[in-house]
Amino acid sequence: MYETKDQPLASRRVFYMRFLRNLWVATEILSVCLALGILGYHYTANIPWIDSLHNASMILSGMGPVVEIKTTGGKIFSSFYALFSGVAFITNIGIILAPAAHRLFHRLHVETEDDDKDNGGNKKKKSGNR
Repeated sequence: MYETKDQPLASRRVFYMRFLRNLWVATEILSVCLALGILGYHYTANIPWIDSLHNASMILSGMGPVVEIKTTGGKIFSSFYALFSGVAFITNIGIILAPAAHRLFHRLHVETEDDDKDNGGNKKKKSGNR
């Protein structure tokens, strides 16, 4: 999916396509997570559909609950959904930023090798793992 350290830096077009693909994947994941929240709030807490959407959206975005949950099942679902939402949010940030982080690190690696070639082709071995 990504170029290796021995390959040249990908073109901007390839980078933008990767970014858009990852953005699409993150959107799909968030849509599924939101649907789970809507269904869970509606059926475990007996909340109307629109309020379930509102509450699930607020929890998923990290803002916090809006509707007061009165049923035991709703409170249990709400607890697990809040934990799940935090993990889903962090995962999606990683998915969205992965192409940019890869490009940055790959560019730094390419520039380092170019600098080494300019110094007579003698690569300096750095301590630690590469």
